[in-house]
Amino acid sequence: MSEIKKLRTESILKELIPEALAHLDDENLKNLCVVDVECRKGRYDAFVYLDKMFFNIHEQEKILNTLKKASRALQNYCMSEQGWYRCPNFHFKFDDRLEYQNHIDALFEKIKRKNDES
Repeated sequence: MSEIKKLRTESILKELIPEALAHLDDENLKNLCVVDVECRKGRYDAFVYLDKMFFNIHEQEKILNTLKKASRALQNYCMSEQGWYRCPNFHFKFDDRLEYQNHIDALFEKIKRKNDES
């Protein structure tokens, strides 16, 4: 039962966080794409994975710092929209999983080509 609640919370946050970002005054934050949300520690923490898009390292650090400052406003938005008493603490990260998956796919393709040549 607890797993269902966790998945439901993750799904709701995946929809609410982009809405909350759109209500902020910062243009850099309005266009961020939330790739995934993962709740941990009994839904006390939510790790929010963002799409890197075309941000360089410096821009990513700046955005993460801004998000850290705005996290309370984002939590308040989510609580007011859902009528929750409390909201998980947000931890924002840029998602490296797509790059990793592309790398693994390229390795498998390379192995396949070598096997086809043999």
